[in-house]
Amino acid sequence: MQHTFGPAKQYSMNTKNDHPTAMTEKDNFSDRDPADTRTPYTAIIIGGGPAGLFCACRAAGKDRRILVLEKMPSCGRKLCITGAGRCNLTHTGTMADFVSHYGDGGKFLRPALMNFKNTDLLAFFRERGIPFTADENGKYFPKDGTAKDVLSALMAECMRAGIEIRCGESVQTIKPTNDLFTVSSEDATYTAEQVVLATGGASYPATGSTGDGYTLADRLGLPVTETGPALAAVLIRDYPFRDLTGISFDDVPLSLYRDSKKTRQVTGDIILTVNGISGPGALHISRYVRPGDSLHVGFVTGTNEESARKDLAAVIAGGKNRQVKTVLAETGIPIRFLIRLLELSGIPRDATCAHLTKTDRNTLIRYLTDFPFTVKGTEGYATAMATRGGVARDAIRQKTMEAKEVPGLFCIGEVLDIDGDTGGYNLQAAFSTAALAAKAMVSGKTNKKK
Repeated sequence: MQHTFGPAKQYSMNTKNDHPTAMTEKDNFSDRDPADTRTPYTAIIIGGGPAGLFCACRAAGKDRRILVLEKMPSCGRKLCITGAGRCNLTHTGTMADFVSHYGDGGKFLRPALMNFKNTDLLAFFRERGIPFTADENGKYFPKDGTAKDVLSALMAECMRAGIEIRCGESVQTIKPTNDLFTVSSEDATYTAEQVVLATGGASYPATGSTGDGYTLADRLGLPVTETGPALAAVLIRDYPFRDLTGISFDDVPLSLYRDSKKTRQVTGDIILTVNGISGPGALHISRYVRPGDSLHVGFVTGTNEESARKDLAAVIAGGKNRQVKTVLAETGIPIRFLIRLLELSGIPRDATCAHLTKTDRNTLIRYLTDFPFTVKGTEGYATAMATRGGVARDAIRQKTMEAKEVPGLFCIGEVLDIDGDTGGYNLQAAFSTAALAAKAMVSGKTNKKK
């Protein structure tokens, strides 16, 4: 895919806050430093997001020339919108807890998470003047700042480490040649001993994440698993709650079925939308859904299906001559939602508990504890928080992030077939994989022959 941008950008110091900021597209770059295409770089990092920038910082050192190539006019655009601009950096808990929040990819990530923990990440930014605090849900946000402050700290660290960053350069090809890689952008051709793919996924494409890394990896012979939107609202076919947008349920079970077999189950908060289900619970299970799947949702908080059925049956039995909707509303279920379920069950709105037939009661309870939806799909990349799929994990050495079949090539962050739950898990994975790759790059413990 071809991209057209203005001239590659360098970075200047903002005299007001002494943080590096990208020059605007209106700035004059006639006096910028020309690209150095003659001398090989130690490493070229493709992608100026959090994983790429952090890897650059950690891989820097004496006599180590590091170049970051970012195709957008400035770095960290997706980072700046994370957590609604507040930056949910990571989460509370031990790394053993973290592993379970990456689906099938948790085991692969363990070495990276153990090498660079959430406490290490928080300390890195605290030492640079950005303390974080956890909210009631365990999500860490800057105590006083925003995502832009986090980006500024990363940029300042890159400047301190002497990292060369060139924006507006979309990499077109990577070719291993002898002991070096040849990396060609739209503007220049560079050589390097090591290359890092830190291009991100395909979500929020307006920020620059358009799946370029998958194409580059594929051309290098790395297997790429099927990709799709993750952490996205689930769209429902023949959705019956279109006019109940905004009604929410806390801590409810969601079970996914394919070919009549249960494949996944999660528990979490959900909210009804105009065309499906959103909220943490829906976002978590969205990475696994496919069109045609059956998604069963319980609308009774904090209990398993069997207990919920018994409890609801007891509540209805004790309601006697009171209306069903009134009695059930006292359990915390929104009455507008109850009225819709009565309609779907073929039960009159004013039906009383005493006059509810056994068949009608069982139908209503089944809808409340195990309502079946048919999945239409998920919202697209434009709103998805992450991407499922990517460079196959079995093609990467989990203790170094180096490609097994392409020595000297590293893959980090969301370009990998890794996606975590909401709550800061994906940013933690980005920083942890970056730190592990940089450690291997600096130590020389790679599969590349000297």
